[in-house]
Amino acid sequence: MRKPLALIVSVTLLASLTGCSFSSGSECTSEATSGDASKLITAQGDFGSAPTVSFGTPLYAKNTERTELLTGLGATVSEGNTVVADLTLLNGTTGEVLQKTTYDGKSSRFTLSDSLVPGLEKGLLCSTVGSRVGIAIPPADGFGPNSAGLGIGPDDTAVLVIDILKTYPARADGVSQPAQSGFPSVVLGADGRPGITISSGTPPNELKVATLKKGGGPIVADGDIVTLQYTGVVWANKTVFDSSWEKGSPAQIAAASEGTLADGVIPGLVGQTVGSQYIVVVPPHDGFGDHATQTIPAGSTLVFVVDILGID
Repeated sequence: MRKPLALIVSVTLLASLTGCSFSSGSECTSEATSGDASKLITAQGDFGSAPTVSFGTPLYAKNTERTELLTGLGATVSEGNTVVADLTLLNGTTGEVLQKTTYDGKSSRFTLSDSLVPGLEKGLLCSTVGSRVGIAIPPADGFGPNSAGLGIGPDDTAVLVIDILKTYPARADGVSQPAQSGFPSVVLGADGRPGITISSGTPPNELKVATLKKGGGPIVADGDIVTLQYTGVVWANKTVFDSSWEKGSPAQIAAASEGTLADGVIPGLVGQTVGSQYIVVVPPHDGFGDHATQTIPAGSTLVFVVDILGID
Protein backbone atom coordinates (compact mmCIF):
# COMPACT_ATOMS: atom_id res chain seq x y z
CA MET A 1 0.00 0.00 0.00
CA ARG A 2 1.45 3.34 -1.04
CA LYS A 3 1.86 6.04 1.57
CA PRO A 4 0.32 9.43 0.72
CA LEU A 5 2.94 11.90 -0.49
CA ALA A 6 1.34 14.68 1.58
CA LEU A 7 1.95 12.67 4.74
CA ILE A 8 5.60 12.08 3.91
CA VAL A 9 6.40 15.57 2.71
CA SER A 10 4.33 17.47 5.29
CA VAL A 11 6.31 15.90 8.11
CA THR A 12 8.74 18.55 7.02
CA LEU A 13 6.84 22.44 4.90
CA LEU A 14 7.88 25.42 6.46
CA ALA A 15 11.15 25.16 5.40
CA SER A 16 14.47 25.26 7.00
CA LEU A 17 15.69 25.56 3.44
CA THR A 18 19.39 25.32 2.77
CA GLY A 19 21.62 25.16 -0.29
CA CYS A 20 20.78 28.55 -1.76
CA SER A 21 23.62 31.02 -2.05
CA PHE A 22 23.00 34.73 -2.45
CA SER A 23 25.05 37.25 -4.35
CA SER A 24 24.63 41.01 -4.33
CA GLY A 25 21.08 42.36 -4.28
CA SER A 26 18.31 39.81 -4.38
CA GLU A 27 19.95 37.41 -6.85
CA CYS A 28 19.80 33.75 -5.89
CA THR A 29 21.77 30.83 -7.26
CA SER A 30 20.28 27.38 -6.83
CA GLU A 31 22.23 24.16 -6.47
CA ALA A 32 19.83 22.53 -8.95
CA THR A 33 20.08 23.72 -12.55
CA SER A 34 18.33 22.79 -15.76
CA GLY A 35 19.80 19.66 -17.32
CA ASP A 36 19.23 16.98 -19.94
CA ALA A 37 16.71 15.10 -17.77
CA SER A 38 14.61 18.03 -16.50
CA LYS A 39 14.45 19.58 -19.97
CA LEU A 40 12.51 16.52 -21.14
CA ILE A 41 9.68 17.20 -18.66
CA THR A 42 6.58 18.89 -20.09
CA ALA A 43 3.31 19.70 -18.35
CA GLN A 44 0.09 20.64 -20.12
CA GLY A 45 -2.65 22.52 -18.30
CA ASP A 46 -3.17 25.80 -16.49
CA PHE A 47 -1.11 26.80 -13.49
CA GLY A 48 -2.88 25.69 -10.31
CA SER A 49 -4.71 22.83 -12.02
CA ALA A 50 -3.61 19.20 -12.26
CA PRO A 51 -1.19 19.00 -15.22
CA THR A 52 -0.75 16.26 -17.79
CA VAL A 53 2.95 15.45 -17.44
CA SER A 54 5.05 13.69 -20.05
CA PHE A 55 8.72 12.91 -20.68
CA GLY A 56 10.72 10.23 -22.44
CA THR A 57 10.93 7.02 -20.43
CA PRO A 58 13.03 5.79 -18.85
CA LEU A 59 14.25 9.11 -17.51
CA TYR A 60 17.39 9.13 -15.36
CA ALA A 61 19.23 11.98 -13.65
CA LYS A 62 22.65 11.78 -11.99
CA ASN A 63 22.04 14.95 -9.97
CA THR A 64 18.89 16.86 -9.06
CA GLU A 65 17.87 19.01 -12.03
CA ARG A 66 15.10 21.56 -12.32
CA THR A 67 13.61 23.39 -15.27
CA GLU A 68 11.04 26.19 -15.05
CA LEU A 69 8.07 25.22 -17.19
CA LEU A 70 6.29 28.47 -16.33
CA THR A 71 8.08 31.43 -14.76
CA GLY A 72 6.23 33.35 -12.09
CA LEU A 73 6.76 36.98 -11.14
CA GLY A 74 6.19 36.61 -7.40
CA ALA A 75 8.52 36.47 -4.41
CA THR A 76 11.61 34.28 -4.47
CA VAL A 77 11.73 31.15 -2.32
CA SER A 78 14.62 31.79 0.06
CA GLU A 79 16.21 30.12 3.06
CA GLY A 80 13.74 29.31 5.81
CA ASN A 81 10.65 30.20 3.78
CA THR A 82 7.28 28.55 4.12
CA VAL A 83 6.17 27.23 0.74
CA VAL A 84 2.61 26.48 -0.33
CA ALA A 85 2.50 24.38 -3.48
CA ASP A 86 0.59 21.86 -5.54
CA LEU A 87 2.56 18.96 -6.95
CA THR A 88 2.43 15.82 -9.04
CA LEU A 89 4.90 12.97 -8.44
CA LEU A 90 5.81 10.45 -11.15
CA ASN A 91 8.14 7.50 -11.54
CA GLY A 92 10.82 8.50 -14.02
CA THR A 93 11.37 4.93 -15.19
CA THR A 94 7.75 4.12 -16.03
CA GLY A 95 6.12 7.55 -16.34
CA GLU A 96 3.40 6.46 -13.89
CA VAL A 97 1.67 9.16 -11.82
CA LEU A 98 2.22 8.08 -8.21
CA GLN A 99 0.76 10.89 -6.12
CA LYS A 100 -0.66 14.37 -6.53
CA THR A 101 -2.23 17.02 -4.37
CA THR A 102 -5.88 17.96 -4.73
CA TYR A 103 -5.33 21.17 -6.73
CA ASP A 104 -8.32 22.75 -5.03
CA GLY A 105 -6.61 25.17 -2.65
CA LYS A 106 -6.82 22.76 0.27
CA SER A 107 -4.13 20.11 1.16
CA SER A 108 -1.32 21.96 -0.59
CA ARG A 109 0.96 23.02 2.27
CA PHE A 110 4.28 21.24 2.60
CA THR A 111 7.20 21.64 4.97
CA LEU A 112 10.63 21.06 3.50
CA SER A 113 13.60 20.05 5.61
CA ASP A 114 17.21 19.39 4.76
CA SER A 115 16.86 16.00 6.45
CA LEU A 116 13.92 14.68 4.40
CA VAL A 117 13.92 15.20 0.64
CA PRO A 118 17.03 17.07 -0.54
CA GLY A 119 15.80 17.10 -4.14
CA LEU A 120 12.67 19.01 -3.16
CA GLU A 121 14.73 21.66 -1.43
CA LYS A 122 17.14 22.01 -4.32
CA GLY A 123 14.28 22.19 -6.81
CA LEU A 124 12.29 24.84 -4.94
CA LEU A 125 15.00 27.14 -3.65
CA CYS A 126 15.35 30.32 -5.68
CA SER A 127 12.17 29.64 -7.66
CA THR A 128 9.46 32.30 -7.70
CA VAL A 129 5.80 32.29 -6.72
CA GLY A 130 3.67 31.65 -9.80
CA SER A 131 6.22 29.27 -11.31
CA ARG A 132 5.65 25.70 -12.44
CA VAL A 133 8.86 23.74 -11.96
CA GLY A 134 9.81 20.32 -13.33
CA ILE A 135 12.30 18.50 -11.10
CA ALA A 136 14.21 15.26 -11.76
CA ILE A 137 15.46 13.74 -8.48
CA PRO A 138 17.96 10.84 -8.44
CA PRO A 139 17.78 8.23 -5.65
CA ALA A 140 20.58 9.91 -3.69
CA ASP A 141 18.45 13.08 -3.31
CA GLY A 142 15.13 11.25 -3.10
CA PHE A 143 12.63 10.03 -0.54
CA GLY A 144 14.94 7.55 1.17
CA PRO A 145 13.16 4.77 3.11
CA ASN A 146 9.80 6.20 2.03
CA SER A 147 10.54 5.59 -1.67
CA ALA A 148 9.07 2.09 -1.81
CA GLY A 149 5.84 3.29 -0.18
CA LEU A 150 5.51 5.89 -2.90
CA GLY A 151 6.14 3.42 -5.73
CA ILE A 152 9.72 4.49 -6.47
CA GLY A 153 12.36 1.77 -6.84
CA PRO A 154 15.92 2.07 -5.53
CA ASP A 155 17.25 2.92 -9.01
CA ASP A 156 14.33 5.10 -10.16
CA THR A 157 14.51 8.83 -10.73
CA ALA A 158 11.56 10.68 -9.18
CA VAL A 159 9.89 13.36 -11.28
CA LEU A 160 8.01 16.23 -9.64
CA VAL A 161 6.00 18.99 -11.27
CA ILE A 162 5.34 21.72 -8.71
CA ASP A 163 3.14 24.82 -8.91
CA ILE A 164 4.42 27.35 -6.35
CA LEU A 165 1.38 29.15 -4.97
CA LYS A 166 2.77 31.15 -2.05
CA THR A 167 5.86 31.68 0.02
CA TYR A 168 6.20 33.25 3.45
CA PRO A 169 9.38 34.62 5.05
CA ALA A 170 11.01 32.66 7.84
CA ARG A 171 10.71 35.52 10.35
CA ALA A 172 9.13 38.92 10.85
CA ASP A 173 10.80 41.47 8.60
CA GLY A 174 9.28 44.69 9.93
CA VAL A 175 11.02 47.78 11.27
CA SER A 176 12.30 47.52 14.86
CA GLN A 177 10.34 49.63 17.35
CA PRO A 178 11.54 51.36 20.55
CA ALA A 179 11.42 49.08 23.60
CA GLN A 180 8.60 49.67 26.08
CA SER A 181 9.04 49.45 29.83
CA GLY A 182 7.35 46.73 31.82
CA PHE A 183 7.88 43.97 29.27
CA PRO A 184 10.36 41.08 29.23
CA SER A 185 13.38 41.69 27.02
CA VAL A 186 13.74 39.88 23.71
CA VAL A 187 16.99 39.04 21.91
CA LEU A 188 16.84 37.35 18.51
CA GLY A 189 19.08 34.52 17.37
CA ALA A 190 20.67 34.40 13.92
CA ASP A 191 17.63 32.56 12.54
CA GLY A 192 15.13 34.94 14.16
CA ARG A 193 14.30 32.68 17.10
CA PRO A 194 13.52 34.86 20.15
CA GLY A 195 15.23 34.55 23.50
CA ILE A 196 12.95 35.92 26.22
CA THR A 197 14.32 37.23 29.53
CA ILE A 198 11.79 37.82 32.31
CA SER A 199 12.60 39.87 35.40
CA SER A 200 11.87 38.64 38.90
CA GLY A 201 9.21 41.32 39.43
CA THR A 202 5.48 40.82 39.89
CA PRO A 203 3.67 40.16 36.61
CA PRO A 204 0.94 42.55 35.46
CA ASN A 205 -2.66 41.55 36.17
CA GLU A 206 -3.98 42.76 32.83
CA LEU A 207 -3.22 41.94 29.20
CA LYS A 208 -0.29 43.93 27.82
CA VAL A 209 0.82 44.09 24.16
CA ALA A 210 3.84 45.80 22.59
CA THR A 211 5.05 45.81 18.98
CA LEU A 212 8.71 44.82 18.60
CA LYS A 213 8.82 45.10 14.79
CA LYS A 214 6.27 46.91 12.64
CA GLY A 215 5.49 45.18 9.36
CA GLY A 216 4.15 46.84 6.24
CA GLY A 217 1.77 44.08 5.19
CA PRO A 218 -2.01 43.67 5.46
CA ILE A 219 -3.79 44.12 8.79
CA VAL A 220 -4.90 40.92 10.53
CA ALA A 221 -8.69 40.86 10.83
CA ASP A 222 -11.08 38.76 12.90
CA GLY A 223 -11.36 35.29 11.35
CA ASP A 224 -8.17 35.47 9.26
CA ILE A 225 -6.03 32.33 9.16
CA VAL A 226 -2.56 33.56 10.02
CA THR A 227 0.78 31.84 9.46
CA LEU A 228 3.10 32.69 12.33
CA GLN A 229 6.03 31.72 14.50
CA TYR A 230 5.68 31.92 18.26
CA THR A 231 7.39 31.16 21.55
CA GLY A 232 5.48 30.92 24.81
CA VAL A 233 7.11 31.24 28.26
CA VAL A 234 5.74 30.84 31.79
CA TRP A 235 6.44 34.06 33.70
CA ALA A 236 6.98 32.41 37.11
CA ASN A 237 9.43 29.64 36.25
CA LYS A 238 10.71 31.19 33.00
CA THR A 239 10.38 27.94 31.04
CA VAL A 240 9.34 27.64 27.41
CA PHE A 241 6.06 25.71 27.35
CA ASP A 242 5.38 25.85 23.61
CA SER A 243 7.24 27.01 20.50
CA SER A 244 6.63 26.66 16.78
CA TRP A 245 10.38 27.22 16.35
CA GLU A 246 11.06 24.07 18.37
CA LYS A 247 8.47 22.13 16.35
CA GLY A 248 10.32 22.98 13.15
CA SER A 249 7.60 24.85 11.26
CA PRO A 250 5.29 27.85 11.62
CA ALA A 251 1.73 27.44 12.87
CA GLN A 252 -1.59 28.43 11.34
CA ILE A 253 -3.90 30.16 13.80
CA ALA A 254 -7.38 31.63 13.39
CA ALA A 255 -7.27 35.25 14.57
CA ALA A 256 -9.99 36.31 16.98
CA SER A 257 -10.56 39.52 18.89
CA GLU A 258 -12.32 37.70 21.72
CA GLY A 259 -11.43 34.54 23.61
CA THR A 260 -8.62 33.15 25.71
CA LEU A 261 -5.66 30.84 25.20
CA ALA A 262 -7.88 28.05 26.49
CA ASP A 263 -10.13 28.77 23.48
CA GLY A 264 -7.17 28.51 21.09
CA VAL A 265 -6.88 32.29 20.69
CA ILE A 266 -3.52 34.09 20.80
CA PRO A 267 -4.34 37.52 22.28
CA GLY A 268 -3.18 40.64 20.51
CA LEU A 269 -3.13 39.16 17.01
CA VAL A 270 -6.08 41.06 15.50
CA GLY A 271 -5.01 44.51 14.33
CA GLN A 272 -1.34 43.60 13.85
CA THR A 273 0.21 43.80 10.38
CA VAL A 274 1.94 41.08 8.38
CA GLY A 275 5.70 41.32 8.90
CA SER A 276 5.27 42.45 12.51
CA GLN A 277 6.63 40.88 15.66
CA TYR A 278 4.91 41.56 18.95
CA ILE A 279 5.12 40.52 22.59
CA VAL A 280 2.06 39.88 24.73
CA VAL A 281 1.85 39.29 28.47
CA VAL A 282 -1.20 37.14 29.23
CA PRO A 283 -2.61 37.12 32.77
CA PRO A 284 -4.28 33.93 34.04
CA HIS A 285 -7.85 35.04 33.24
CA ASP A 286 -6.87 35.48 29.57
CA GLY A 287 -4.84 32.27 29.58
CA PHE A 288 -5.73 28.96 31.23
CA GLY A 289 -7.03 30.35 34.51
CA ASP A 290 -6.87 27.91 37.41
CA HIS A 291 -6.46 24.93 35.07
CA ALA A 292 -3.01 23.35 34.86
CA THR A 293 -1.57 21.59 31.83
CA GLN A 294 1.44 19.31 31.54
CA THR A 295 3.73 22.30 31.02
CA ILE A 296 1.81 25.22 32.58
CA PRO A 297 1.02 25.46 36.32
CA ALA A 298 -2.44 26.65 37.36
CA GLY A 299 -2.81 30.41 37.65
CA SER A 300 0.15 31.18 35.40
CA THR A 301 0.93 34.46 33.67
CA LEU A 302 2.30 33.70 30.21
CA VAL A 303 4.45 35.58 27.71
CA PHE A 304 4.33 35.14 23.94
CA VAL A 305 6.57 36.54 21.20
CA VAL A 306 4.83 36.23 17.83
CA ASP A 307 6.15 36.73 14.28
CA ILE A 308 3.34 37.31 11.75
CA LEU A 309 4.44 35.80 8.44
CA GLY A 310 1.30 35.91 6.30
CA ILE A 311 -2.46 35.65 5.98
CA ASP A 312 -4.05 32.75 4.10
